[in-house]
Amino acid sequence: MLNPTTPIVIVPACTAQIGSHRFHVAQMKYVDAVVQGATCLPLILPALGTRTDLAKALDTADGLMLTGAYSNVHPSHYGQEVHNPALPQDAARDATTLPLIRAAIERGMPVFAVCRGFQEVNVALGGSLHQAVQEVAGKFDHREDKSLAQELQYAPAHAISLTPDGQLAQILEGKLHIQVNSLHGQGIDQLAAGLDVEARADDGLIEAYSFGKPGCFALAVQWHPEWNLMNNPDSIKIFKAFGQACRDYQTKRGRPS
Repeated sequence: MLNPTTPIVIVPACTAQIGSHRFHVAQMKYVDAVVQGATCLPLILPALGTRTDLAKALDTADGLMLTGAYSNVHPSHYGQEVHNPALPQDAARDATTLPLIRAAIERGMPVFAVCRGFQEVNVALGGSLHQAVQEVAGKFDHREDKSLAQELQYAPAHAISLTPDGQLAQILEGKLHIQVNSLHGQGIDQLAAGLDVEARADDGLIEAYSFGKPGCFALAVQWHPEWNLMNNPDSIKIFKAFGQACRDYQTKRGRPS
């Protein structure tokens, strides 16, 4: 149950055109996962770019969750041209999240990143992406079949192998293989310096990594653990670990827990 001392988790918004108006939006499944899985209070941060007071936002919060999205990180942020102009971009989200990520890591704040967020962290720290994983020799097609019902699109799609003694393996109590869903066309090309691989798919594509200061919860995953969260024991463990890290951070920085 949430209470006045519940840790606050920043959830950066995307921008979207809905009818004739522009909106700052966050998908309910991520907001609900912060509440149900991490037992924290989500605070949706508008995609204001350089108008964002990063220090004020981070002073308010005890954690940061970077969500998936329909858009991709613009490839100019990692020195590439756009491969497929038909794929959506969100420059306002990029301008907000990339500096926000660096500032949160500098503070040692707990960070959990999913899908687009997984790609954002890597880019923010100097890494690069495959813009079309399915076109890379030796890699699988990791995209969902959009002709299927949503429940089937988010169903387990393939196995991943976890790094023994890694942060993710420890959270999952020593598991070395799990099944995950797969709904992404982009993925890690060059992993940024200082990031540690936590899991790979059978084609070698990085599916999870850790980052940040030693002893901090800073985890990014390519799949969607927020989907059907409360019926997935592995996902529950990940969100509970993130929530506990936010409570520990709250206590450390002096807010009551």
